[in-house]
Amino acid sequence: MKKLFLVMAVLGVAALSTSTAQAQDRLLRFGFKGGANLGKLDGTGYQDGFKLGYHLGGFAQVNLVKGFGVQGELIFSSTKTKTTDDFSDIYDTDNLNDPDNNNKKISLNYLSIPILANINLGSPRLKLQVGPQFSALLSGKNALEGSKEAFKGGDVAGVAGLWLQLPIVNVSARYIIGFTDVKNAGDVANSSNWKNQSIQLGVGVTL
Repeated sequence: MKKLFLVMAVLGVAALSTSTAQAQDRLLRFGFKGGANLGKLDGTGYQDGFKLGYHLGGFAQVNLVKGFGVQGELIFSSTKTKTTDDFSDIYDTDNLNDPDNNNKKISLNYLSIPILANINLGSPRLKLQVGPQFSALLSGKNALEGSKEAFKGGDVAGVAGLWLQLPIVNVSARYIIGFTDVKNAGDVANSSNWKNQSIQLGVGVTL
């Protein structure tokens, strides 16, 4: 997964650089953004509902043709979740059968690269954004008692949202749904998948 993440990062940067060099009339923009990351871990043993975290990072936009472009980002995000009061009963294994795992707060920190299509919605200021996101887990692998690495080192997700480009300032809202079971099958013996979901609300500056 980490190798896939690095390959996609290189391809994303190369694609942006190549697109910019091919034609002088293509507009390239950079910027920074940050804001709330309302996240949850969808799976048996975790409390339902989104919990407040944060995200911050930078982005680059390339307008390929009128009304359509590509946006690549490098984002640090912190996702919060909490186990249920019977987590150790649900995962009754040698690794996770520990009462200390019940009602436990968990923080998963990711470095993510979304690669998004920007589609104008009747105005160059309002854009629909869709595309994949590739993430590497920076911390939180061993967040559960009795498990060396309860979570996988990477995640693949889909992104859909809106981007409002005001003069200098940008505002964004997006929904991110994980495609990958982030449970480390080697340590956690259970058929239930653990998948990340989040709502990101951001404000930034476009240079």
